[in-house]
Amino acid sequence: MLKRTELEKSLQNLGIKKGGVVLLHSSVVALGPVEGGPEGIIQAFLNVLGPKGTLVVPVFGKLGILTELVRNWKGAVVSDAPVGTLAAVGAKAKSLLADHLKAATAHGEGSPYDRIAKAGGQICLLGVDMDRNTMLHSVEAWLDLPYLRTVETTSLDAKGKSVTRKWPCYPGPHRDFIGLDSLLRLEGISAVARIGNAQVRLIDAQAMMDTLLEVGQDDPAFALCINPACADCVSQRAAIAKSIFAKESFHLAAAASLCGRYVPEMVENLKAAGLEWIELDFIQGKAAAYLPAAKLQAAVAELKENGIGISALRLPAFPADWEKRADDWAAAGITRVIAPLAAALPEAEKVFKKLKIQLDFVNTGISSETAKALLATATKGRKDPRAFVFNPAEFALAGEHPFLGSWRIGRFIHTISQLDMADALWDGTPAKFAQGNGEVLEMLSILRCGNFNGFVVLGGGHKYPGTLAEAVAQFRDAIE
Repeated sequence: MLKRTELEKSLQNLGIKKGGVVLLHSSVVALGPVEGGPEGIIQAFLNVLGPKGTLVVPVFGKLGILTELVRNWKGAVVSDAPVGTLAAVGAKAKSLLADHLKAATAHGEGSPYDRIAKAGGQICLLGVDMDRNTMLHSVEAWLDLPYLRTVETTSLDAKGKSVTRKWPCYPGPHRDFIGLDSLLRLEGISAVARIGNAQVRLIDAQAMMDTLLEVGQDDPAFALCINPACADCVSQRAAIAKSIFAKESFHLAAAASLCGRYVPEMVENLKAAGLEWIELDFIQGKAAAYLPAAKLQAAVAELKENGIGISALRLPAFPADWEKRADDWAAAGITRVIAPLAAALPEAEKVFKKLKIQLDFVNTGISSETAKALLATATKGRKDPRAFVFNPAEFALAGEHPFLGSWRIGRFIHTISQLDMADALWDGTPAKFAQGNGEVLEMLSILRCGNFNGFVVLGGGHKYPGTLAEAVAQFRDAIE
């Protein structure tokens, strides 16, 4: 049995001071038997804090015996927000918890959590780990992280009036808050001691906020785990990636062959990567353009049902029955087709225009001079000249420097509709971005300077030697 006076002395030794503010998360079971029971634990905290101090606990949901005791303690104040709700006892209880319902977010700026930190408050984790540290949600809210959601609540205000409002920056599912424990200890922000049977942490709230805000600005996924089997963190990482790509002027897509063999696999990988567009080149190892009409229609429908847009259908070559297949492509909902420039057919332009399909052309096995001449012929009479898909790997295979040579020789800045993010060595061996002779990062950089609004396709027209996840990670590193 831990005596109350022993508990008080241990809390003082840990760093709790008179007149302070403590946000307590607790487990009575972990602490073990204490003189006076749960009430004795609360009284010990109040004795250490003194008449000018304040004890605060979270009271949203069922969070243990101590939280309910504080909620019902004589003179307790409960915040008026139906989410992130807190209860407090002490000198600053009213000022800290006032107008929670009017705060911009449940945990961020202007909330009681924000006031606790600014008041020099401490977070005490009594027999619980960092996973119970609610103020970590304040860091997320301040950063306005992309994976946070908006929830709507209806509650009664102080006058009994029903109030419905939306709460932005609201926390969602799994986090790896436990993984932040070592960082806070190394920075001297968290003190750890054993009291009774419990491991107890005492954290400087504002120092924690300042440190993790800096970490989060550099890495918005700082609070997420790296377990590929954790669907929650995979989806939240995807939201971060999606928000980064959304800031670009171009649309980012990936070749179907890089996304997987089957459509469900493609959907899963695209969503995990934060991508919303796919270019159909190969499905189940076969050219998508040559699939039976019903099978292509089913694939397109399944992708669209899952929120994946079709950036284009890529032809390895014009098939002999291309006119009949063009009808099938249009029926499947294809609105853009990419064909090899060297095999361009003069009569195709009229047919595709009638079917309301945009016909673009990619360089395959030809020089930039040849590409420039063929493109001028293939697009003659078009109102919009942007019909060229620039493939750096293919220009490297033609013995050219794609950026220093091909781009300038062909003057493709006036005609480009898409950049294939495809790198390769001079001999055609596929390479990761900037590890071949395709000068892909130089190409990406110059297009971004002009706010290019076409498509950039990962693995477009040339195999990427890795997974979609690796390609996206490398691409993110490049644009960041």
